Amino acid sequence: MAAKHLYKVARQFGNVLTKSYDCKSCGRTSSVVTLPVLLIASRADREPWFKKSPAETSCSAPTFASSAPHKNDAMDLKAKNGAGAKHKQQKKLDNTLDRWLVKPQRAASPSGAAQSQDDVEMSEESASQSDLGESSQNTEQSMVDDEGQTQLLTPPELERVGVAESFPSRHGASAKRSRTDVSDSSGEEAESPDDGSDVTWLGTPIEELKRRPECGALLPKLRNHPERHTVMVRTDLLRPGSLPAPHHPPVPHPSTFHDVWDEAHVKMPCSSKNLFPVRDEETEELQNKSRWELIEESLSSEFSDPFELKNAILRYNASYAKKWDFTALAAYCSKVLDPDSAEHLFESVLPEMVQLALRAPQLLTKPVPLLKRGMNHSISLSQEQISCLLANAFFCTFPRRNSRKTEYHNYPDINFTRLFEGSSPKKVEKLKTLMCYFNAVTEQMPNGLVTFTRRSLENPVDWKSSQKQLTRLHITCEGTIEDDGYGMLQVDFANQFVGGGVTGLGLVQEEIRFLINPELIVSRLFTEVLDHNECLVVTGTQQFSKYTGYSQTYKWAGRHCDTAPRDEWQRRCSEIVAIDALQFKTSIEQFKLDKVNRELNKAYCGFARPEEPPETLSAVATGNWGCGVFGGDARLKALLQMCAAAEAGRDVAYFTFGDSQLMSDVHKVHGFLCRQRATVGEVYSLLEQYYVAHVQRCPGRRPELALYPFIYRTLRSPGSAPRAAKL
Repeated sequence: MAAKHLYKVARQFGNVLTKSYDCKSCGRTSSVVTLPVLLIASRADREPWFKKSPAETSCSAPTFASSAPHKNDAMDLKAKNGAGAKHKQQKKLDNTLDRWLVKPQRAASPSGAAQSQDDVEMSEESASQSDLGESSQNTEQSMVDDEGQTQLLTPPELERVGVAESFPSRHGASAKRSRTDVSDSSGEEAESPDDGSDVTWLGTPIEELKRRPECGALLPKLRNHPERHTVMVRTDLLRPGSLPAPHHPPVPHPSTFHDVWDEAHVKMPCSSKNLFPVRDEETEELQNKSRWELIEESLSSEFSDPFELKNAILRYNASYAKKWDFTALAAYCSKVLDPDSAEHLFESVLPEMVQLALRAPQLLTKPVPLLKRGMNHSISLSQEQISCLLANAFFCTFPRRNSRKTEYHNYPDINFTRLFEGSSPKKVEKLKTLMCYFNAVTEQMPNGLVTFTRRSLENPVDWKSSQKQLTRLHITCEGTIEDDGYGMLQVDFANQFVGGGVTGLGLVQEEIRFLINPELIVSRLFTEVLDHNECLVVTGTQQFSKYTGYSQTYKWAGRHCDTAPRDEWQRRCSEIVAIDALQFKTSIEQFKLDKVNRELNKAYCGFARPEEPPETLSAVATGNWGCGVFGGDARLKALLQMCAAAEAGRDVAYFTFGDSQLMSDVHKVHGFLCRQRATVGEVYSLLEQYYVAHVQRCPGRRPELALYPFIYRTLRSPGSAPRAAKL
C-alpha cells in the first residue's frame, strides 16, 4: 500500500522536476538520481539508492566520498577582494599620437582613420620564421577541449558537498558560494565558475612572490670578458648603485672604430668592406664603391614625404627597387598623421634618426659578436647604441640581410622592409608604436644598459629522478605578464627566430612585447635561430608604449613612462626570457615523451640560474606558452612549466588571459599535487603512465580521458596511497 502511494507522488512530481543529466566525468552517459527516480526505485526493489553498494551506484549518482574540504583549502582559494586583492580598472587613455608628435606651437587635428582590414596571405619568406604564428587571425587561446565536465548538481547538493562555485537556479538566483578549495572533490570533474563570479585569482597572493630588485643579489663589477661577456662601453665610468648621469650616455669602448668583417661578427653598414659594384661612366668597367658613403649621401639629403624617403632607401638597395613595397609607410605618413604631425616627422624626427644612424662608426666601435648556436655568451649595449642600430634597421642599411640565400639565412630579419609593405592596418599600428620609440629617444636619449644573453643547457635534467617539490603558484585570469609580473622573470612565448613576425604581420604575445619594448628588436641582428636546448635572456629593456587589444584588435595607446628601478649595471629591472615551444599538428603528438622532455628542458633552460643563490631568484611570470596557433595543450603546458620552475627553484605567477576555467583547473591540480607531496619526478612518471595508457594507442585526435582527471584517478586509486601518508 505504501509503495502504491509513493508511486502516485512520483507521478505528480515527474512533470516539474528535472529527469536526467549527462555524466561525462565517468566516461559514459548516465542519469542523475532525482526524486521521481528514487521513489520509483524504492517501489521496484524496496531498497533505497544510498544503501546500494558502490559498484552499483558509481556511475548512476554523484559521488560525495571525497568532497570533504581539506583543512588548508580555505587558505589557498581567495577571491580578488579584501586584503591582498588588486583590482585594476582600465583607464581611458588620452595620450594620443597627435598629443606629442606635433610641433609645440601648432595645434594638432584628429588623426586620420586607419585603413580597412587586409587579408593578405603570408609569403613563403614569412612562413619560414615566426610568421608561422601570423597566418592565424585568432588570438592566443588554448586549442584543447574542456577537461571532463562537471555532472550537474542541484543547489542543495552543492551546499552539501561544499563546491566552491555558485550554481544558477532556474530563476537566475545563485546558490551560496563556498570558499572551499575544489581540489578534493571528484578528480574527474571540472568546475566552471558562473558568469557572475568575482574570483579572478587563486593560490598564493601575487604580493608574496619574489621580485627584483628586492630579492636580487648584488651584482659583481661589470667587466668585459672575451669568452663570456662582450661589453660595448667603458665600464670604468659606470657608477654602481647610482642613477645614470642625465644627458651623459655610457661612453663607447674602444674610442675608435674597429672594423671587422667576418663570420663571427655582425657585418656593419659602416664597414670599409661593405662595397657594391658601380659601372664607370668613362671606361664602362665595374668598380667597387663604398656603400656607406652612398648611405650617408642618400640619407643626408632632405626628404619631405614618404616617396622621397623611399627613393633615398632604394638608392643603396637598388637591386630591390622593383621588389620592395612601401605602401604601409605611405599610409602612415599620409592617412594617419595630420599635416602638422607629418611635418614634424619629416622636419624633426626623421632628421634626428638619420643623424643617429650615421653615428654608427662613433657609437659601435667594437665588433658586435654573433650569438650563434651552442654559445653561452652575453652582449651589453648602451641604450644609445641600441637606438643607433634600430635607426639603421629603419633605414634598411644592414648588408647581406635582405635575402635568405646569404650567410644570415638562420637569422631573423632586421631591416624594416617588411614592416613598410602591404596595406594591413596592423602595419600602421606597428609604425605608430615604433615611431613613439624613435620620437622618445630623439627627444631625450635614455642612459642605461641592456644585456642580451644566449644560454645553452648542456646537461639535460633527469626528470624522472627529480625530488624537487612544486613551488608556490599564483594564477589569475586578469592582468598581463608585463604589467602585473613586474620584477619577475617574464616569459616571451617566442619563435625560434626571436621576435617572430614583429617586422611582418605577426601581432601576438611575442610581437607585441617587441613593439612596446623596441630594444628587444635589436636581438634579431645577432641572435641565430634557437636550438632545442637554448634560450635568450634580455635584461634591462625599457617599455616605451602602451597598447590595447591583441592581434587584429591591437592598437597603440600612447607613450608609456617606465619607472622600473635600475640595477648596479644601470639596467632596468626587467628580465625577459625568450623560449620557443614546439608546434604540433595533432593534439596527441605533444604527449610523446621526447616532446615532453624537449619542452621541460626548454623551459628549464630559461628558468634556471645555477650560478645564482636560489633565494635571490624572482618568480616566473608566464601563461599559455606554445598554445593557440602552435597547438599546445594549455593544461599540459601549465604543468610542464610548473615542473620546470620547481626544478629551477622559482615560484610561478600564471596568467590565463581571461580563461577562468583554465585558472580553476590549473590551481586545482597544483593544490592536489602539493597535498599529495608529489615530486617533479613523480609528476613526470604520471605523464609517462598517461602516455602509455591513454595516448600511445589512441585511435582518435584526443585521448578519451584527459590528463588532469587521469592524475586524480591515479593518485586516488587504492594502490596509490597519498604521498603525505607515505612520508
